[in-house]
Amino acid sequence: MKPFQGFPHRSEFTSIPNAFFSQLLPQIEDTAELKATLLVFAHIYKKKGSPRFASLAELAADSGLMAALKSEEEIGRGLELATERGTLLHIQIEAEGEAQHIYLLNDEDNRQTLDKIESGQIELKGLKAVTKQEQPLEAPNIFAVYEENIGMLTPLIADELKEAEKTYPAAWIVDAIKEAVSLNKRNWRYIARILENWQAQGKNYGAHRRGSGETPDKYFKGKYGHMVQR
Repeated sequence: MKPFQGFPHRSEFTSIPNAFFSQLLPQIEDTAELKATLLVFAHIYKKKGSPRFASLAELAADSGLMAALKSEEEIGRGLELATERGTLLHIQIEAEGEAQHIYLLNDEDNRQTLDKIESGQIELKGLKAVTKQEQPLEAPNIFAVYEENIGMLTPLIADELKEAEKTYPAAWIVDAIKEAVSLNKRNWRYIARILENWQAQGKNYGAHRRGSGETPDKYFKGKYGHMVQR
């Protein structure tokens, strides 16, 4: 991991209540809860006017939060834990025909605000659907997948996987490993032959369809068939 290079000159700051450090931080053990809580503080602090709140839609569109928590499910779990702890207040309202999940800091003013929102005395303005930033898909770790499904990763197999990665998409290699496992053929030559077949015939054509009556032997017909250990 690349070391942090330090904060820039004249950095912006986010206000966090002192009670967070003295009362909440010692109790929080789940990193998803901690990250979600801190990002809600950051979003709320940047808002102007009253009440100040953060919506789930804008949190999910935050590239920093998505990088930290990987998925909307993990964000939701962190927010749920923070709400259960009492750090945040949560309400679901309708805006532009969609359900919006809203989070506020749990203090006296916002508890009164929440009551007024629920009774219709206050209407939250500025809510709109937020376009989520596209996140690059992380390439699957083919070496870890091989060890988890086939067996120990020897230097020879590691070299074979590296060479395969130059020819096939990583997702193909992962799928071929899973295909071999489903057929109880746990060896690299079988996996390599599946990949060769997919490259020649097309991935959908080459995949064995369970229950179709087709035999997996089709992977091993041709001049390389005798090389595969059955």
